[in-house]
Formats: sequence, C-alpha cells, structure tokens
Amino acid sequence: MKKKSLFLFSIISLLSFNLQAQIGGRYAYSFLEQPVSARIAALGGNAAAINDNDINIGFVNPSLINPGMDNMLGFNYVNYFAGFNYGSLQYANTFKKAGSFMATLQFMDYGTFDYADEGGNINGTFGASDFALNIGWGRQLDSSFSIGATAKIIYSFYESYTSFGMAVDVAGSYHSKNGWDMSLIARNIGMQMKTYTPGVRDPLPFNFQYVITKRLDHVPFRFQLIYDHIEKWDLTYEDPANPSGGIDPITGEAQYKTGFAKFGDQFMRHIIIGTELYIGKNFILRGAYNYRRRQEMKIDDKTGMVGFSWGFGIRIYKFKINYSRSTYHLVGSPNYISLIFDMDSFIKK
Repeated sequence: MKKKSLFLFSIISLLSFNLQAQIGGRYAYSFLEQPVSARIAALGGNAAAINDNDINIGFVNPSLINPGMDNMLGFNYVNYFAGFNYGSLQYANTFKKAGSFMATLQFMDYGTFDYADEGGNINGTFGASDFALNIGWGRQLDSSFSIGATAKIIYSFYESYTSFGMAVDVAGSYHSKNGWDMSLIARNIGMQMKTYTPGVRDPLPFNFQYVITKRLDHVPFRFQLIYDHIEKWDLTYEDPANPSGGIDPITGEAQYKTGFAKFGDQFMRHIIIGTELYIGKNFILRGAYNYRRRQEMKIDDKTGMVGFSWGFGIRIYKFKINYSRSTYHLVGSPNYISLIFDMDSFIKK
C-alpha cells in the first residue's frame, strides 16, 4: 500500500511540473486563489495540512476529506474590499465503499456598476460575479497515507462577457507516527472551455504547494509551514518606482538585490508561516506571516502590519465559529467569518 501511495505522490509531482502557470501574469478565475474560510485566512495562505476533521481544510486539501466530516455543514463569508463580498456553502457525506465526499458552492460578488457614456451620464447598471461548484473526494489508504481530488465547474460573468471553465485539484497527505502531517497539493489544473472574448484563452491560477504541520506534544501550540508555488522559482515583481533594493539617496537610481540577498528574497516569497495556540478546549488563537504579500503590498515609509494575519476560533454549544483578518494593505483588512456544525449533533438518538 505504501508503494502505491508513493507512486500517487510522484504522479501529483510530475503533473504539477508539466502544468506550470504564469504567476504574476494574466489568468482567468483569480477568485479561486482567495482563502474563503476564516481559519485558512488566519494561517496566512490558501492551503493547510491539519488533519482534525475541519470541513474547510477539506475544501483546500481534498486528501483530508474523511469520515469525521460526515453530515457536517459549513458557511463562510468574507467582507472584502470596495464592497466586494464572497463566500461558500459546504456539505460533506461519507459512503462506506466509495469514500468521503464534499460539495461546495463558492461565489464572489463584485457588486453593481453604473453604465456611463463618454460624458459621464449614467444610464443603467450591470453586475459581475464568479461561481464555482466543487465536488471533492477523499480516501484513507492506510494509517499513514490519504489521497483526494476536487472537480470544479466554474462560471463567470462580467456585464455581457461570460466564461465557463473546468478544473481539478489533486492532493496526497502523509501522517507520521510522531505527529507530523505533510501534504502535496496541485490546485486549479484545467482550462477555460468558453472564453470571455473569442480567441483569447487565459490560463487558470495553477499552484503546486507543499504543506507541513505539527502540534507540539507538551505545549498547546501548532505550527504550519507552506512552500507556495513549487512550480516556479522566481515570484518577484520589480516595480521601477519601488525597487527591491530601494533608491540610491545620492544618484537617485533604482537599486536591485543581488547575490545571497536576492536568493533569500526569492526563497522567502514561497514561505508562509502560520501558528495556532490552543487555550482550553473551546478557544484557539491564530496568526501568520506571508512574506511575499508583505513585499508586494507594503509602502516602504509605512509598512504597518501588511503581510500579517490573525484570528480566533471558538466553540459555542454545538457550533464552531472562526473569525480572522488579513492585512493586505494599509487601506484595510478583509473580515472572514466561518460557521461550522455537525448536523448529526441535533438529531436525538
């Protein structure tokens, strides 16, 4: 069984390297990159390897969809920037022979916009939204290995422009005897079936990730490390107005990092560090640091908390409630709210 599991891990790796995406370039359905749940957002990225029956982790890592999520329901809502809102509705069920399944309806609503002519005269309104219907499957192969996949049907419309696409996530996870959890996740492997405009087919936001996590044995603390975008080394974007090495105060010329400083900068753009601190059985504090987000979104003379995220989880009665904020820029931070409950807990036995 372990040989079969290692083979599956190899297939995921080869498939991911053969489907490299353009990071920082033009691609369709960018809403698929955004973290939906409060817990995932508080951990700084859009991936996790924590195997504790959280339906929201099964959404980003299908290899962790398991029988512990059976008949569980989850709601997620994000109050994003500029009046944008997005979220998801999830439900999981397990079948003895087929494995565990999870259905997710994901949406992003960009609000209402005004039609205006060249003179600024308003004549009606229009909307813009993205949707994805996801069906995820997970199966435990043995005590150490599990695999999973999620199929996505994607629909997008911006005014009169519409697009339809299909994608799949594939993942494999390993749980060691001493409590380490590791996952390989290949996300958004697919294509546009119908493009917004004829003859212009954009790639999807593909991402190949490695995640490792461990809850410490004698301290109520968990750490998680994500290596993001394995498929591409250089994730830097050099802004001429804000170069990586700053501006020379004497010549006024742009300076760029070289040598070890450049290597360290490029390496750290892949790294996301998240933590959880367990306070009793019903309360969890979370925090994370995303170096790449900080470098891309900060303002040098006032960096603030850009790149950091935080949140908490609390259990009240039969409900798990999570809240978080992620600082993308000094102009504001999105609010993430999640509600999860087990429907079986309300059925009298």
